[in-house]
Amino acid sequence: MELLDPRVDFVFKRIFASESNKDVLLAFLNRIFMDAGDPPLEEVVLLNPYTDKDDPLDKLSIFDIWAKSADGKLINIEMQLFNKYDIEKRTLYYWSKRYAGQLQVSGKYTDLKKCVTINILNYKVLPNEHPHSVFHLREDATGMPLTDDIEIHFLELPKLNQPAVPGQGGLVNWLLFLKGINHSDWEVLLMNEPALRKAMETLEFLSQDSEARRKYEDRQKFLLDEASQRDGAQREGFAKGIAEGREVGRTEGRAEGELEAKLEIAKNLLAMGMDLPSVMKATGLTEEELKSIS
Repeated sequence: MELLDPRVDFVFKRIFASESNKDVLLAFLNRIFMDAGDPPLEEVVLLNPYTDKDDPLDKLSIFDIWAKSADGKLINIEMQLFNKYDIEKRTLYYWSKRYAGQLQVSGKYTDLKKCVTINILNYKVLPNEHPHSVFHLREDATGMPLTDDIEIHFLELPKLNQPAVPGQGGLVNWLLFLKGINHSDWEVLLMNEPALRKAMETLEFLSQDSEARRKYEDRQKFLLDEASQRDGAQREGFAKGIAEGREVGRTEGRAEGELEAKLEIAKNLLAMGMDLPSVMKATGLTEEELKSIS
């Protein structure tokens, strides 16, 4: 049986945002917060649980997970399979909407609760080697916090070291599961992280369900098409810049940037199991260029 990829947001939400799997979400969130030095949550409420109405092909369907802790803290979790090249600003934009959206017409600023954004990325974005980075709003010189209301996590799956270490446990085991560690190594992950078992069982169930697989394939194609369109738009932008006569000295830099964008998309397509000829056709890269990332 070929397992579905838990990095596809449709599958991710089925595993972590079904009402019957709230305990799985709570266990995962607690590993994230404890890894950042915060106390664990006692309870979590799903604000947008998965339903059969979530359409993999509908742009309006929300595959982020919105949750709330017992003390009112709002938590947004997003899985991103492909690099959209705007994650920092996009994160701040949606964080601000969630934060401001709490305030009613007659509400008070003191009613605003902390908002936490958790980005799980299938690509590298930050210039460090830490898989888990956490950001707050602090004074530059002293590190004094202005407010604890903003907290942003980046979990970068490509920065994980493999294979899993049996004695390690904790957050890394959850991330290795999401990254798609070999099924034969699952028992290694469970040795020190038994809460993972239900997530694994859910993935196995979904992988055997024909309707879930159909929706998964629809969503996978949708995400691949989106990535290809972004690549096409970038190529068009580069071509337009050249046509408008921008200085010749920058042409090489633009070409290099275009190639890097294509290679990034190709890397993601290969990671999802797409065959080499299809990746070559989707990206326009040669076999030699693809071999440089394999």
